[in-house]
Amino acid sequence: MISDSQTICAVATPPGRGGVGIVRISGKEIGVIADALLGGLPEARKAVFRRFRDAEGEAIDEGIVIYFPAPASFTGEEVLELQAHGSPVIMDMLLERLVGLGARLARPGEFSERAFLNDRLDLAQAEAIADLIDAGSQTAARMAGRSLQGVFSQEIDALVNKLIDLRVYVEAAIDFPEEEIDFLSDGKVEADLKGILDHIDKVQQSAKTGVLLRDGMQLVIAGRPNAGKSSLLNALCGRQSAIVTDIPGTTRDLLREQIQLDGMPIHLIDTAGLRDSECVVEQEGIRRAREEIDRADMILWVYDATSGIEQDSEDLGSLPTSIPVTCVCNKIDQSGIEPGLGESGGRMTVRLSAKSGEGIDQLRELLKKSMGYAGEESGEFIARRRHLDALQRARNSSANAHQILIESRGGELVAEELRQAQNALSEITGSFTSDELLGEIFSSFCIGK
Repeated sequence: MISDSQTICAVATPPGRGGVGIVRISGKEIGVIADALLGGLPEARKAVFRRFRDAEGEAIDEGIVIYFPAPASFTGEEVLELQAHGSPVIMDMLLERLVGLGARLARPGEFSERAFLNDRLDLAQAEAIADLIDAGSQTAARMAGRSLQGVFSQEIDALVNKLIDLRVYVEAAIDFPEEEIDFLSDGKVEADLKGILDHIDKVQQSAKTGVLLRDGMQLVIAGRPNAGKSSLLNALCGRQSAIVTDIPGTTRDLLREQIQLDGMPIHLIDTAGLRDSECVVEQEGIRRAREEIDRADMILWVYDATSGIEQDSEDLGSLPTSIPVTCVCNKIDQSGIEPGLGESGGRMTVRLSAKSGEGIDQLRELLKKSMGYAGEESGEFIARRRHLDALQRARNSSANAHQILIESRGGELVAEELRQAQNALSEITGSFTSDELLGEIFSSFCIGK
């Protein structure tokens, strides 16, 4: 991650024409720039009307100016915002003028990066800004807002503080054995470790919901040919997206649709029917289907109610054991079976008719439940997959510490595992994070933020 103290500028509003366009400037040269562009700095945090002048003193445009002195600004530096008319030409002319006055164009995410480096935000809060901008539903926006307000960071900080307290206790007992603190047998370390593990489990569950809400669930619709997979896709997305015929093997390639269930995004993938085929095109479709099955968050295995699930047992057995599978008993309108939920071969089964719509609502409710949905306030915060990885590493290290404590009572090894757990959690908020990771995170932000 490259960082410098040069004054930066960027357009903070979306590309294109609009009533208002905003140019943001941050850095030490704000005073010099304001003198040349505006005739001087306005009063702090007060919207004032000014003309924006070029190098010859001619007006480029006129509009509102707001000045935020350091450190009470978004970036923690001197910040100036220019609200001009939203013409792309005017925006380019203002940027050209600012660059001529010594500023440079900002990189993607550089304003948020400087806010992080100047301790205005931690890393999880900075990421929440991008998630709030990209939110595709009201629920996602609310959860990203909670993360921006520090709800997620507070949970992580609480866990880190617990680990620090326990490390102090363990390492003090190791370093000062003459104090005769028998930390391995007094029960405190084991009890504290169990509490930490329980707390991590709770945060992990909320984070998983947050990740699904941000990224969406990859839901693969699989099964044998002519089971009604494409009809199910159409029923779930509410339109005739896939071609449906009575000819087995109609679907040869992957078909993707995105839907929302009460604000929870789901990426639907309809796949080719799995069977032995001599057709080269169908073989390729089946190969792609199996690739998507291996990458799925959940699989809907569709089978024909009129023929039963017994003929699918071999294919079901070949599915990845790590991915949850829900069976869909389709075409109940042709078999006289009642719609609803049940169990088949130890797997949850939904009985429905994709053609008539019977049982589709039960499937939708089941999908929401599988994503951890429990109403609009089901999730506490937005999260990313890197957060889940860090939480899992912290849990693994904490569990290792607990196992070492029980089996070998190796104090030094317990202390090392606790240190690893603390470092993993600190990656989430950025207090222990590599420059490479920071550069990757902020480069994904939009320009001007």
